[in-house]
Amino acid sequence: MPEDYQRNTAYKLRIGDLLRGKQIFEESEAPNPRFNLIELGNKEIRKVNIIANIIDKFESEGERKFASITLDDGSGQIRARLFGEEVQKFKELTQGDTLLIIGFLKSFNQELYLLPDIIRKVNPKYLLIRKLEIEKSFPEQKTPEQKQEIKALRDEIIEMIKNAETNEGIDKDKIIMKLKNSQPEIIQQEIQKLLEEGIIYEPKPGRVRYLG
Repeated sequence: MPEDYQRNTAYKLRIGDLLRGKQIFEESEAPNPRFNLIELGNKEIRKVNIIANIIDKFESEGERKFASITLDDGSGQIRARLFGEEVQKFKELTQGDTLLIIGFLKSFNQELYLLPDIIRKVNPKYLLIRKLEIEKSFPEQKTPEQKQEIKALRDEIIEMIKNAETNEGIDKDKIIMKLKNSQPEIIQQEIQKLLEEGIIYEPKPGRVRYLG
């Protein structure tokens, strides 16, 4: 594959996977070497295609124009930033919008962020479609018995969260403590999937409620 094409490939990724990548900087004697790319497995990533919800928006006041939106797809959070006249691209966006963003990766003070090239509002259902699309590309092999165990665990987690609605939710740690016969990592994975599918939500960090 030609190098120029590789450099401009917008990889479809989830934010959590992106944040697990290794930031690579250009070799330089300067005190602040320039960010180059993200190394993720055997991929060198400079440009991405993500679908996520806006959970926060900021726009500076004064002559120096700057705006940012914080994006969350259920697997992690990342900011998209624009400068100067480009901030107009964020003008019609509001908290809660679901966006498809194609943009270049940048880094400032070790914080990875996006410099958007294309921004498009999409139906929230595309969050789940993208998740399934990526999972299909990297299928996880499980035996029928394992699948049945995970389904039973999932149902138990949902029931526990439903029953906690009278207390305005339940802490994730409490769910893990009660389900002593299941591995904490698997419980956390299933809670994360329920968040991503919109079955539950997280009104504050570490606490979940049933949405249905």
